[in-house]
Parts: sequence; structure tokens; C-alpha cells
Amino acid sequence: MSLLKAEDITVRDGPATLLEPLSLRLEPGEPLVILGETGSGKSLMAQAIMGTLPPGLEAKGQVGVGKHMLNAAAPQRFRGLWGREIGVLPQEPWLSLDPLMQARSQIAEAHRLVRGLDRPNATTRAEADLAALGLAGAANKYPHELSGGMAQRVAIAAARAGGARIVIADEPTKGLDAARRDDVARLLLSEMGQIGGLLIITHDLALARMVGGRMIVLRSGKIVEQGTTNQIFAAPQHPYTKELLAADPENWTPRQRAGSGQTVVSTSGLAVERAGQHLFSKITLDIHAGEVLGVTGPSGCGKSSLGDALLGLLKPAAGTITRGSEKHAFAFQKLYQDPVAAFPRKRTLGRTIYDTLTLSGGRPNEVDALLARLGLDPRLLARRPDAVSGGELQRVSLLRVLLRNPSFIVADEPTSRLDPITQAQVISLLTEIAAQDDVAVMLVSHDAALIRNTSDEVLDLGPHGVPDTFENATDVRVGT
Repeated sequence: MSLLKAEDITVRDGPATLLEPLSLRLEPGEPLVILGETGSGKSLMAQAIMGTLPPGLEAKGQVGVGKHMLNAAAPQRFRGLWGREIGVLPQEPWLSLDPLMQARSQIAEAHRLVRGLDRPNATTRAEADLAALGLAGAANKYPHELSGGMAQRVAIAAARAGGARIVIADEPTKGLDAARRDDVARLLLSEMGQIGGLLIITHDLALARMVGGRMIVLRSGKIVEQGTTNQIFAAPQHPYTKELLAADPENWTPRQRAGSGQTVVSTSGLAVERAGQHLFSKITLDIHAGEVLGVTGPSGCGKSSLGDALLGLLKPAAGTITRGSEKHAFAFQKLYQDPVAAFPRKRTLGRTIYDTLTLSGGRPNEVDALLARLGLDPRLLARRPDAVSGGELQRVSLLRVLLRNPSFIVADEPTSRLDPITQAQVISLLTEIAAQDDVAVMLVSHDAALIRNTSDEVLDLGPHGVPDTFENATDVRVGT
């Protein structure tokens, strides 16, 4: 018997159809991957199956979970299955984690209330779950103290705690480096085993390859191709699937090196610590107008902290930072890895954007032009942050930064939420802005291929802040 059957699932927003009739089956021990561009309807499909669509959206169709057959138009009947029969790993873990509860308590609560363990055993199991995900030291941390990758792993542990046989994982490795991504994939596959079900929604091609099983490719709310994952990767049939696979950063043409303009920011012998932990030392670099400095390395090596130090958000432990003459008060800007944490939850995106425009002294037509360049529907500005996809929110975040007319941008994993095609478009836009507007960009990414093919200079911090690119160097020099 199939663990999950979805038949003729549609999603509508008033007269507009967002998801065309879609049917799928989830078999025991065989993962199902849903692959597609940002805004293709992947997350809407999962929300319709779970009965968690945002207000104003309507689903139709039938959902079978084990022996239960449910009407997608009556989402209130799904609640009794949450955690026990079917669990979900959300795309935005910060929106699902309780901001007032420590990581251990969030997981223990699921063990206690859903699985029925007593408090001591629930706490013990929660600590074991955290340790298995490399988070033993995060048990007492609150969500705002966790990185995006750490928050995602806590959400994974909480979703698994109730014992549900079916897990729907919505972009489960977003923001994780390759090693952590592979660890999470192995963990999810192990939990599935021979009798469980795993449905993964992703735009991460490497994750899709590793998970295997069967695959459905979505575009604009429609299925364009389906079959085994191995077959689709080996011989894609639909033009969109071919375009999607070809957009892997490994296949990008390397960027032509830009000419060096004036120095925007430089360091000498820079060392940085955060929360008492030494991250790196002896970093000397110059970043020039129109130049892209790529910074890569595994989670925790200090990539984001280097950016914060250059922006003046983190005091160096040693060394000096020199900033060139700034054009205006907003000349140094940060494009955050997790924009959901940077947007007010209760305000529409449009209100936030036009407040930024007012503070920057810009004109409304600037917003319209950037919406078009970023491929964003102007109607998205009427929504709140939790009512758009992760990729759309990341591009709105880039729009807000560009409205500041910056001279230096620290782009911290700016495309971690985007499908390969949209990622290539946004990275192309960033490098275009760097070249045309003489903006210096520090581009941070776990993806070594993306950094290699995009940057004028590359700094690979390596594990624990050790600069792999400059082996045995006593003083790391970049761009001098």
C-alpha cells in the first residue's frame, strides 16, 4: 500500500490557478524528489497535502495517508495526522521554531506530546537527536542564536521526534555546506529506511542526485517531466529540465576578471573572534570598486564574520580595517543569508521596500525597474514575508539593498534559496552591478564552483578558518 496518495491536487488564489491538477504516490522505502524553479508551486503542493495553505488560497483534490482519505478542500481534518502520520520540515525554520524555547526543549516537547514519552526520557532523546546532527553544543540556544543551517537541523530533529512515517522536507539543506548537506541527506534516508516515506522539495541538484528514487519536475504549477531521478539526470527530455540541469554552477563560464578601481575596503593582519571562539587570523586583503571577492569554506569557518567585520558590525580581535571615502551613510550594505530574519513579519513587503526608498531619497520608478530585473511580480509587494517563497523573498532582499545605492555589498549566501536558473540570473545581476556601477562585492558561498566561476579573487578559509588557498602562508594576502 502506498504511504501517501495525492490525486488531482489543485491550488487557486481566487480566479488564478497556482497549481494545475497534480497526482503523485509515495511508496515505502522509495524517496520522491520534487524539483523546480523558485515559485513553481513546489511548496504550495506540500502545503496542500499537509492542509497548511496560507489564508486566501484554496486547494482541491484527494489526499490519502495510509488508511485515511482526506479532502484537500477541508484542511482542518489533516491536523490529527500532523506529527504522528506525516511530518514536515519547513523551508523557513525560524518561522516554525518557538523564539522563546531553547533547542532541546523544542525537540523534547515533540517527543513528549506526540510520541508520549515522559519528561526525563523526552529530554534524553532530544539531546541524542541534537548530537546526531552535530548540535550537542546548541541544546541551550534559542532560535535567534542559531545560524540558518543550525536552525534547519533543529527543525529536522523536531519534525522527526513524533515518529511520523512520512516526512515532507521542504528545502532541507538550504544554507548548508556540502558536508552538512550530505549528512542531512543520509540522515533522512536512514530514517526512511524500508518502510518510511520521504518527499523532498528542492532546487539543490546535488541533493537530488544523492537522494535518488523518483523525481517530478515542476514549472509554473505544472508537471513537465517525471521518472526515476537517475534517468532524468542522465537523459532529460523536456527543454526546461535540460535548462535547469545545465544551470549548475559547475557548468558556468568563468567571469572575465574586472579591472581594479579605487580601494573600497582593505585589511591588514585581520583576526576575528565570535562568542569567544577564534575564527581566523592574519588576513590581509584589498577589495576594489567593481571587483568581486569570493569567500568560501565550510560552515563555522568565519565567512559571515569576515563580512560583518568589514561592515563594522564586528570588532576585530587583531589587525586593522580601512574603509575608503564613503559616498553616503548607506554605502556599506549586507545581503543576508536568511532574509526571513531581516524583514518585519507583520508588515507587507511593499511597505518595507517603500520605507527604504523614502529613507534613501529614491523614486518609485526605481522599484519598478528593479522588480523587472529581478524577475519579481509587483503583486508580491502586497504580501507579508511568510506568504512568498524563499527564493522570492531573497530577491526582494536584494532589491532593498540595491535601493540604497551601495558602494560595497557583503552578499552572504545570496542565492541559497534559489533554483539553479534563478541563481544564475541573480549572480549575473550582482556581477553586472559590480562592473557597471563600480560596486565592490564580497560574495560568500558554500559552493566552491559558484565562487570559482564568479569572482575576481578567491579566499578559501578552509576548516576552522585555515586558508586552504594559501597553504603554509603566515600572512594571507588577497588582491594586493
